[in-house]
Amino acid sequence: MVQLFKFLLKSTKKPIRAHLRGSFIDSLRLNVHAGHGGNGLPQYGGIGGQGGCIYFVAKENTTMRKVAQTFKEKRITASSGEDSSKLRLLGRRGHDERIEVPIGVQVIDENGKIIGELNEENATCIAAGGGMGGCVGTNFLGKPGENRMINLDLKLIADVGLVGFPNAGKSTLLKAISNAKPKIASYPFTTIRPQIGTIGYSDLRTITIADLPGLIEGAHANYGMGHKFLKHIERTRLLLLIVDVFGFRLSPKHAQRNCLENIYALNKELELYDESLLEKPCVLLLNKLDLDGAEGIVKKYKPFIKNLEIGLEQCPESIRPTKLIKFEEIMTISAKNSARVNKVKDELRNVLDRLAESESVPDEEELRLSLQRRVAERGPKVT
Repeated sequence: MVQLFKFLLKSTKKPIRAHLRGSFIDSLRLNVHAGHGGNGLPQYGGIGGQGGCIYFVAKENTTMRKVAQTFKEKRITASSGEDSSKLRLLGRRGHDERIEVPIGVQVIDENGKIIGELNEENATCIAAGGGMGGCVGTNFLGKPGENRMINLDLKLIADVGLVGFPNAGKSTLLKAISNAKPKIASYPFTTIRPQIGTIGYSDLRTITIADLPGLIEGAHANYGMGHKFLKHIERTRLLLLIVDVFGFRLSPKHAQRNCLENIYALNKELELYDESLLEKPCVLLLNKLDLDGAEGIVKKYKPFIKNLEIGLEQCPESIRPTKLIKFEEIMTISAKNSARVNKVKDELRNVLDRLAESESVPDEEELRLSLQRRVAERGPKVT
């Protein structure tokens, strides 16, 4: 009887803990093994079927978690090609494996080489090619399919990326500005996974905005959420830096930094991770202006914020950037004030529209060079 109870206890599956059920997955390692080519038939010159391929297709309505649940053993295998026979000289091709992945996935091989980037709906990437069917050139022996380890690396694609230290008010702003429903609390690290919201306008224009886990000093070296955070802002078109007017202190072991020092620190982390991020257009929001004393702090630091070079010498060396970020706009807000939030919505749209216009219309020098190339391609006029 005791043994029976032990067996029943062991066979009972433990429920998945609540905090693990919804955990965000943005990276997945898989073994992909394409199908073996079928053998040919030397007597009649029959050709074996090609092995099945494995390819990924970008779809909007799927997630990395769904992929991980579908392939729990982290292995995907395609079927082999059919051998040639008297009844079927040309063997059937093996069945391809088609795996749907979220938009924004990079497919990377074991050597770190990017095989494909799936940034649009229905974009396709072959991860492993099937083996050739047996024929004269292979002595009628089928060839093995590709077998490799690949990484699926998801980088969110959004118009705007919210960047800031923990508890700066990013989630509050996202909730006020869009249709997202992020968790909000008065302690750091409320956001532990990316949240995507959509800002809607009266003319049906929409803008996507991503609230990412709070950044901490050393994120470029993978401290805290580290690279898990920073990689998601690579594909955003506009950075939205949000800073607490009263500064930020991660813990009693860390120094209290004022709002100006926090701007330098954020600038430094972006620069050390990828200097090209500083070339992205950026809007700065000084948050929590509704609290007592906020106006005085803004008045004190505003001249330095407008011209970051002025206060660079007084900036602590550990957070002093070598290349400064440029702000398209600097705004003081309270994420709880609807009127100020609406101004932010309008400004984000204006900046993105200006960016789209500058990308679509070439400057005079580019236009002149383009015309010269076209004339040169046509060659001299024959009379």
